Amino acid sequence: MKKALFSRTLENPIKASFSQKDAVTLVYGPRQAGKTTLLRELIGDMTTGSVEYVSGDDAFVQEIFGNHTLAALQKAVGGKDMIVIDEAQRIPNIGLSSKIMVDQLSVKVVLSGSSSFELSDKVSEPLTGRTQTFHLAPLSWEEMRKSYETVRPADTLDELLRFGMYPKVHTLPGFSEKEAYLYEYISNYLSKDILAFGDIRKPKKVFDLLTLLALQVGSEVSVAELARTLAISQPTVERYLDMLEKMFVIVNVRGFCRNLRKEVSKTSKYYFADVGVRNAIIRNMNPMHMRSDAGALFENWFVMERMKQAVNAGVKKNVYFWRTYDGQEVDLIEEYGGKLIGYECKYGTGSHVFSPRDWKSAYPDAGFVPVVATGVFDVLERGGV
Repeated sequence: MKKALFSRTLENPIKASFSQKDAVTLVYGPRQAGKTTLLRELIGDMTTGSVEYVSGDDAFVQEIFGNHTLAALQKAVGGKDMIVIDEAQRIPNIGLSSKIMVDQLSVKVVLSGSSSFELSDKVSEPLTGRTQTFHLAPLSWEEMRKSYETVRPADTLDELLRFGMYPKVHTLPGFSEKEAYLYEYISNYLSKDILAFGDIRKPKKVFDLLTLLALQVGSEVSVAELARTLAISQPTVERYLDMLEKMFVIVNVRGFCRNLRKEVSKTSKYYFADVGVRNAIIRNMNPMHMRSDAGALFENWFVMERMKQAVNAGVKKNVYFWRTYDGQEVDLIEEYGGKLIGYECKYGTGSHVFSPRDWKSAYPDAGFVPVVATGVFDVLERGGV
């Protein structure tokens, strides 16, 4: 089988999970993040056992694997040693069907899905304590850096901030093709998934919400203000935000507060899981020197890269932003292993970044890392998790 263009960090951990026949392997991630490519490559490399790969988008697959009787599943499995079901959230009763296949048919089951809520809800009760879960995000810098070894760092960063980190983007030859792909992603994948996700009566309001979030990247977000702007109720906005998080479109980061009375803690920032999708939503693919939002884009991209590093390394940590009412701030706070590290991002050339006075006094043992555009790749490559 032809080797994929990008080696994924989770390749070996997912492959190792295949040998645990009594556990179901779950691979979550947004559509087009590379789940299908990675799983097909891994099963193509297998030298023992027979594998069946099917898609939950297929109505026939939904019917045969949604039937959780032993006889029906035995016929569907057909003596295979492993069943890989892509977009498994489309299949009713997939949790119970998977349990029967594992327990009574001794079949290794691998499920992938682009909606954590739909799939986890269906497998949580039947498979409690019986799953190994992986989150495959769009490409990380670590996974794609070799592709840019001959490109100037400034040009590399400009391209990544414009078009994001989806694997397909980085197989396309020119900027116009990359732009067209991202617009197609919005219309062909994101729109359809939003319509398919629960009772969404006004999908246009969801896209209006995404546009508002895209224009507020790097800033604190008021749910009440979003509701007023969209002329819908606050509970509806909260439901849409929750849905978009579970579809891996946005990520919620809350304020950090521990010592100071003047620390802001009850607000949120929302970042996009991929800045290319964010730019497509507001239909702005201009290079960085033509944009007023370059700093916010840079912050969004860096925060997501740090999150990907932690997920890919299997490190559990809490992430926050930090701000005081008098305007002192740190863009990203990581808390893990009993330590705090703050990161402050500045995109402009010649930027000097200093640790805020109150941050140093309130958390004298915490680390602080300035992140400027000219040195961001060095920070990512030496920073670890």
